Amino acid sequence: MASTATSTYLSNAVVTIGAVDLTGQCSSANLTRVIESLESTNMSNTARTFVGGLENSSLVVDLYNSTAASSSYATLKTLVGTAVTVTVKAKDAVTSVTNPLHTLTGAYMSTLPVVVSSLGALDVMGGITFQGGVYSVATA
Repeated sequence: MASTATSTYLSNAVVTIGAVDLTGQCSSANLTRVIESLESTNMSNTARTFVGGLENSSLVVDLYNSTAASSSYATLKTLVGTAVTVTVKAKDAVTSVTNPLHTLTGAYMSTLPVVVSSLGALDVMGGITFQGGVYSVATA
């Protein structure tokens, strides 16, 4: 009997930064969960071994640049050099097992690209990274 796999189609994801919904200005979001590896190899091992260390997850977003109130630039300009809570959910629907809410609490934003432009293209602030913080996932 063949098993069936399911995929999540992200067409209406929800991205919030500091409790501001920036979904309408977001063109991509990449949340990566990382637990740093610490080497624990000892003299009796025949291969390197590792154990989990500190968490160092990140959220990288690309946002259309807008200076209107509650927009991408207005929200982010005061967050450079600070920690903030960011969330991502696959679709704009109730949080559930099939639509979990992923959160990084206390994620640090070190840089903000202010002008990234190209002739004939929308101004996109790309690669905005929120690093670290405590990862959690809610399903209800």
